[in-house]
Amino acid sequence: MKVLANDGISQSGIKALENGGFEVITTKVAQEQVENYINKNNISVLLVRSATKVRKDIIDNCPGLKIIGRGGVGMDNIDVEYAREKGIHVINTPASSSDSVAELVFAHLFTGARFLHDANRNMPLEGDSKFDSLKKAYANGIELRGKTIGIIGFGKIGKSVARIALGLGMRVIASDKFVGNAEIRVDFYNDQFINVEIQTEPIEDIFKHADFITLHVPAQDGYVIGREELQAMKDGVGIVNAARGGIIDEVALIEALDSGKVAFAGLDVFEEEPKPAIQVLMHPKISLTPHIGAATLEAQDRIGTELAEQIISILKTENA
Repeated sequence: MKVLANDGISQSGIKALENGGFEVITTKVAQEQVENYINKNNISVLLVRSATKVRKDIIDNCPGLKIIGRGGVGMDNIDVEYAREKGIHVINTPASSSDSVAELVFAHLFTGARFLHDANRNMPLEGDSKFDSLKKAYANGIELRGKTIGIIGFGKIGKSVARIALGLGMRVIASDKFVGNAEIRVDFYNDQFINVEIQTEPIEDIFKHADFITLHVPAQDGYVIGREELQAMKDGVGIVNAARGGIIDEVALIEALDSGKVAFAGLDVFEEEPKPAIQVLMHPKISLTPHIGAATLEAQDRIGTELAEQIISILKTENA
């Protein structure tokens, strides 16, 4: 059987699939050519990340397709329910990239709290001529320890964020429509650990009490954070979005940053991705990354091997 990994796959994933008897194709096929390529090359398994869209046209017109796999958590680029109705297995890897995304969240939090994003822009330009004034400008940073982090969406990634926050000595509050409470295990280097029980709260309480807010929810029909929600937050809050573009009203966010209501923002995803608004890209209070939350070597290895294990298991069961 042939597997098309159209958005790439790790070498460990390729090796696991090849050991399972699959031929793995990593040729990057343009979106408009995916349907034709699948049919022409008798592809049974299509693996994607976020770039390739798998909509009804591909599902309807590729009768040989048995499995659609998404390397990562969210599957909003796949018509999941429609594919399953057609008898196609749809799989993803919700646990593989959780720690990678969580660590990026804290990269943005540390960056915003200590003005690293702005300092790294200005030091190469003015570090030799205005060192003292830059030192003064960036001298009012804050510590994360002892502060309250509000996590909106308390699934696997949200829990990984909580783990790191607890290890830093932060107070953790969380909100989730489907999770009432969770026990967070915080592991230490010498095999010691502690368990911390966290009861989720209404989202309004997050806005009211959190010093920092991070979002970990799937794509939504509307904004999770708009003007009204921003106004309900504490003055000087920091906000990070490493989940999905379009869940924060970026126009309202810019206004809140300009007014000082929001101290800083960290964005890994954008409303107008892959062409973020220039006002967002140029804003001095926004730390920016190009949708790289799950893009660590370790996560890519885990994603590849987890996809391979699921594919082999599904087809072994079907052929039993």
